[in-house]
Amino acid sequence: MPRRPRVHIDHVPLHIVQRGHNRQPCFFAEEDYHTYLHWLNEALHKEHCTLHAYALMTNHVHLLLTPKDAESVPKLIIALGRRYVQYINVSYRRTGTLWDSRYKSSLIQAETYLLACQRYIELNPVRANMVDDPAHYRWTSYRSNALGQTSAILTPHELYQTLGTTDLERQSAYRALFRAQLDGEAINDIRLALNQSQPLGNERFYQHIEQMTGQRRESKPRGRPRVISESDNGMEDQGELEL
Repeated sequence: MPRRPRVHIDHVPLHIVQRGHNRQPCFFAEEDYHTYLHWLNEALHKEHCTLHAYALMTNHVHLLLTPKDAESVPKLIIALGRRYVQYINVSYRRTGTLWDSRYKSSLIQAETYLLACQRYIELNPVRANMVDDPAHYRWTSYRSNALGQTSAILTPHELYQTLGTTDLERQSAYRALFRAQLDGEAINDIRLALNQSQPLGNERFYQHIEQMTGQRRESKPRGRPRVISESDNGMEDQGELEL
């Protein structure tokens, strides 16, 4: 069965996941995380993309970004991936690939799913039972979006900006979103969209994408799995779930 073509559109947020090859680790020491973020920042500026949220897990990476030019997205991922692989191979005296050959991506309709997607990304360490509070994990965007930690790599999305009139108001409102569990259906929708290279939004969003690309996009993927609650033992970082 042929793979679905990736769909990237100018100025439309995009959720990207890149996994370690065979779900093996891609970060081994603290310096690796710093190095990846440094080169990611350079790549974002070079390719004119803005990053709204991220999570660097032991064996995979989540990015939520908006490209100025859709064609720049694969350039960013490929260039960053190659540079980081070279660094890892030299640092740890290894050879061969580090990443899976194909990254996953899903267009996100901002007004319906963007903040849910940010929460999904920043809660990865909690679902993986690595921490009990997203603030306790260093390698996500949560501390910046929720606590005001300075970050040169992040650009808040317009929807995030509407959460308040000041930085403190926005951070407080954003933290309040995390007091309730992320809806299990939203978790499944995000995972299915990534797995099937489908956009995530309402029917109007799908129609807009069809008009832009000429490709039919399914609004309701078949074979929906059981609803997974936020309290389930996800173990995402260990690769027991898809995303």
